[in-house]
Amino acid sequence: MSKTAITAAPIAPVLADRWSPRAYDSSYVLADHDLLSILEAGRWAPSANNHQPWFFSAAMRGSELFEQINAEALEGFNAAWAPNASGYVVVSILAKTPDGRDYSHAAAYDAGLAVMSMVVQAQELGIATHQVGGFNRTTMPGILGLGEDVQPIVLLVLGKLAAADTLQGPAYEREIAPRVRKTLDEIVLHGKP
Repeated sequence: MSKTAITAAPIAPVLADRWSPRAYDSSYVLADHDLLSILEAGRWAPSANNHQPWFFSAAMRGSELFEQINAEALEGFNAAWAPNASGYVVVSILAKTPDGRDYSHAAAYDAGLAVMSMVVQAQELGIATHQVGGFNRTTMPGILGLGEDVQPIVLLVLGKLAAADTLQGPAYEREIAPRVRKTLDEIVLHGKP
């Protein structure tokens, strides 16, 4: 299924063609070199003062970690479709500086840049992605063995796109719905062309 963005001006195809599906091919195995490329893209994202406050936890389908995330951390709607994917990358942030100051606002922004870099790299490789915030933030740190000052912020689902009709109900309806964005007139406050 193609959901190429309709834009006011041309954008790079890797961005225009990217969308967040929920239908994943449950037989597809993500190659190790593709996962490595995706993680490298995240590693090389820009960050404030080059602090690189992110941590990546990869869990591939069939692993104990993947099953534990499915059983103990995925919540609601996401638990129905995400387990068909090839794997997850949970992105966590260092929420405090070494001297104890709150760093979560800058770290979350920086991690967002890392996630976008991974999403673009995955798209370039023909790997679909979906960012999930619907997970249990109480159980996930223990599952991943995170330190006290490390917080999981997003779960990136990775895999190959499957047909929309592999989903049912609301998931199917969301899968076939057109991509919709606010217009530039609605979001650009100053400097409109």
